[in-house]
Amino acid sequence: MGKTPQLEFILESLEQADTLVGLQEATEALQQNLEVDHIAYHWVDSAGDQYGCGTYSVAWQQRYIDQNYLRIDPVVIGCFQRFHPVDWKQLDWSSKAVRAFQLEAIEYGLGNQGYSIPVRGPNGQFALFTINHSCDDDAWAIFTQKHRRELILIAHFLNEKALEFEPGRTPDVGQALSPREVDAMTLLAIGYNRAQVADSLSISEHTLRVYIESARFKLGALNTTHAVARALSRGLIVV
Repeated sequence: MGKTPQLEFILESLEQADTLVGLQEATEALQQNLEVDHIAYHWVDSAGDQYGCGTYSVAWQQRYIDQNYLRIDPVVIGCFQRFHPVDWKQLDWSSKAVRAFQLEAIEYGLGNQGYSIPVRGPNGQFALFTINHSCDDDAWAIFTQKHRRELILIAHFLNEKALEFEPGRTPDVGQALSPREVDAMTLLAIGYNRAQVADSLSISEHTLRVYIESARFKLGALNTTHAVARALSRGLIVV
């Protein structure tokens, strides 16, 4: 665990992917490169249909669906309420049903450590990008800190590709962001609220809104969250 990912190669593979098979191959390459037990990417599109790719066993995927574990999975429940990456230790695993779910997941080959990145798209689309491994807490903390930026970028790039499968998707608008727009998007991506962003940039919130709306238009995004996701996926900002 811990090899530096060949980010350009992986992003190039994702850029060329035009089917679910392509996304699957990219997640497998990432899992091998990072030397972790599992990589998983799961999303729900605007019509409510679910898709996934990754390295969890087929047996576990089927078990998860058959038991409708989506309703109790603390990773899904916890990440749906968050925007930023989440270490699984931050989530609530205290109930009897959830502890049983966790033990069963380990029996099916999942590791004891997890790191998930929630991503949102337009029209209700929601996705999770997850790294899963077996190791102690100290090793995991070092790994996630070292690779955090790359993982966020890959998560949003995967999500951008998933959005291409959405019916009626509008074409991208390929205009460059200004330095101030980049600054605003970056601060929003790392979790600042609008007041904090405006204060950090020494501008009014009204001026900040103009920057955000301009960036949103250039990125072809439907809202601010979508704009941040697109800026991340295209490498225009790095957090």
